[in-house]
Amino acid sequence: MKQNAIDSSSIRVPAEWEAYDTVMVAWPHGDTDWAPMLEEVEKCYVNIVREIEAAGLRALIVTPEPKHVADCLGNIPADSIILFECQTNDTWTRDYGVISAYDGNGMPLAIDFRFDGWGLKFASNQDNLVTLRMLEKGLLTRNYVSRLDYTFEGGSMEMDGAGTMLSTSHCLQSLNRNGYRSARQLEEYFRQSLGIDRLLLLEHGHLEGDDTDSHIDTLARFAPGDTILYVKCYNQADPHYEELRLMEEELASLRTMDGNPYNMIGLPLPDAIYDEDGDRLPATYANFLVTPSRVLMPTYAQPDNDLLAKQMLQIAFPDREIVGIDCNALIRQHGSLHCATMQLPKGILRV
Repeated sequence: MKQNAIDSSSIRVPAEWEAYDTVMVAWPHGDTDWAPMLEEVEKCYVNIVREIEAAGLRALIVTPEPKHVADCLGNIPADSIILFECQTNDTWTRDYGVISAYDGNGMPLAIDFRFDGWGLKFASNQDNLVTLRMLEKGLLTRNYVSRLDYTFEGGSMEMDGAGTMLSTSHCLQSLNRNGYRSARQLEEYFRQSLGIDRLLLLEHGHLEGDDTDSHIDTLARFAPGDTILYVKCYNQADPHYEELRLMEEELASLRTMDGNPYNMIGLPLPDAIYDEDGDRLPATYANFLVTPSRVLMPTYAQPDNDLLAKQMLQIAFPDREIVGIDCNALIRQHGSLHCATMQLPKGILRV
């Protein structure tokens, strides 16, 4: 497929707290793993779209059932919703949606990596085609960049907007995605594909029940002012305690581009949540979405932890309202709020 020639040295991936006008979500349906609890999770998605609209943004909703979704969203203004009819395997748009960047002239780019169901764990044939179908149907601008020769998920990268990418070695070096690559090879690849100056790889950090091989957006996130919010386990009896303590030590050893330590804010690890088989689910407050006016954060019906996480996010984002969305339904399929959303800057879409 023809695409514009892009100078990789001019690419910049913005930080999430920079301006954008649209959030992409994929609606759950009967042919996804949500089928046994569809009504419950649809209520969660209605709440997500409602808060996106309240933040002054549009919601791009990918669904094979646009009329049904329109009925579900009946009281939300229609001009804040874009329905794109398209088949999907699942709903985690963070990992298969467009990764947005800018070229040297400030023109938005739509970068499309291959998605293989987190290392061939789950079916992904439909999800991997969503961006191409958006392009084919004229929804995307022609500033499309194919990286479909490389497996990569949006949840495995955290960008500060100034050339630093934070991720985990467990995910980026997993053999079931691209085969083994050294840290230096990974840094060079993302320098060429995403325009980064440096890659910071964490060796530690894991949540029980995580299918993604330790996506960074479940563990640690950048915030303005050289700040890192990260998951901290305060309970020494919790099986996560030692691994998250080692991650905290790694984060404390990192330095900014200017050689200074990062400001660190430890978000509480939610109390254990289990599925019907007694397996722990990967609940995390790090899976928040930063919008231009608000931070949308997952809550888990744990009043003390929910409040503490909200207060910590307010410290990191003092200029934004912090809004909680109950994500107990989302966590049942091992994901949360950030996993279910992908921000798109103005100019990426033709509408």
